[in-house]
Amino acid sequence: MSAKEDAMKSLIRLFAATAAVVAVVALAPPIASAHSLKDVQQDLFDTEKYFESRNEPAPEFALQDADGNPVDLEGLQGKVVVLHFIYAGCPDVCPLHADRIGEIQEMVNETPMKDRMQFITITTDPERDTPEVLEGYGPVHGLDPSTNWVFLTSGPDKPEDTTRKLAEKFGHKFIVTEDGFQTHSVVTHIIDQNGQWVANFHGLGFEPTNLVLFINGLTNANVPHHEEPASLWDRLRSLF
Repeated sequence: MSAKEDAMKSLIRLFAATAAVVAVVALAPPIASAHSLKDVQQDLFDTEKYFESRNEPAPEFALQDADGNPVDLEGLQGKVVVLHFIYAGCPDVCPLHADRIGEIQEMVNETPMKDRMQFITITTDPERDTPEVLEGYGPVHGLDPSTNWVFLTSGPDKPEDTTRKLAEKFGHKFIVTEDGFQTHSVVTHIIDQNGQWVANFHGLGFEPTNLVLFINGLTNANVPHHEEPASLWDRLRSLF
C-alpha cells in the first residue's frame, strides 16, 4: 500500500472519529452552564422566589436504610446532598414532593453530576414505614434506589420521634395528629460537599431546573481543574 493510500485512510478514520464525537455531544442531554456559584445564587435571588440561601453546618444525623445499613452525614462528605422529609402514609403533599425529587434525580442523572450527588428521603413515621415500605416507595415516585437515592429511617434502637426531631433541626416540624396523620411544611434542603447546609427550596412551586442549576454550581465550584471534562476541541486534537 502506498504512502498516499495510507494517508487517505488515516484522514477517513479521522473524519469518522470526529463525526462520532460531534454526534455524542449533539445527542447528549443538556447540562446547565457552569457559572460561578455566586452568579447562580444571584440569578436565583432574581428569578426563583422559593429559593433561600443559607450558610451553616448541616444538622448531624446517623440513620439507616431499608436493609439496616448505616448512613450518616460524615459519610456523605464529597457529595452534594438533596434531602427532604416525608412519611409514606401522607395522603397529599408528600407524594407530590417525592415525585418532584424523582424528576430532579432523573435530570441530574443524565449529566456528569450523577456520581457527585446523593438524594435522601427521610421518613418521619418510622413506626409505620417498615423496611418493606421503604423499599417499595421509590419506584412508584420515579426515584431510583439503584443509583444515588436512599430512603432512611431512624432504626429500631432509637426513639420513634428521632427523625421528627431531626426535621425540627432543619427548621420545620412534623406534628402527629390524633388520627395518625402529620401536619408539616414542605422544604427541599441542599447540603454541599463539605457538610454545609447551603440552601432551601420551599414548597412545590419552585422550578426544578433552578434547583439543578444550583446543584451544578455547587459541583463545579468544588471540582479540581484537572478533573474538568475535556472540551470538544481538546478531544479532537487528541485524535492526531
